[in-house]
Formats: sequence, structure tokens, C-alpha cells
Amino acid sequence: MRLDKYLKVSRLIKRRTVANEACDAGRVLINDKVAKASTEVKVGDVIEIGFGTKSVKVEVLDIQDTTKKDEAKELFKYL
Repeated sequence: MRLDKYLKVSRLIKRRTVANEACDAGRVLINDKVAKASTEVKVGDVIEIGFGTKSVKVEVLDIQDTTKKDEAKELFKYL
């Protein structure tokens, strides 16, 4: 699955366009490498997102095309 779509489906970022912009600005890393929006996400990948002065680091546990809001938390775990 594409990185921008995963960020939206997992609810780490609310909109896909915002996820795209974050990737273009170089604020999203996969396994400590700057990632484009089209980068493929696999189970076990570590994603780090920079939000201003804060950064969020998660590990991908599952990949699904759609999820309900309460099930979205099961797609990743915070590190």
C-alpha cells in the first residue's frame, strides 16, 4: 500500500493530501530514510512523522484498505 494512503487509513494523518504534503516536505521517514508518498509500506516497517517540534514513531502491524475509526489503532503500535 502507498505510504500516503496508509497514513490516512491508519488515521495517523487525517487527509491524504496532508499526508502527501508531509512526504514532499521530507517530514516522513520509513526505516530512517526519507520517504516519498508513493513508497510501498510493508508490515514491520518503522514510520517516523515530524509534527513541528514533536515526532511520532510507529511500527506497522497490519495493512488494510479501509478501517473503522476504533479499529485503526490496531494497524500500528507506538514506539
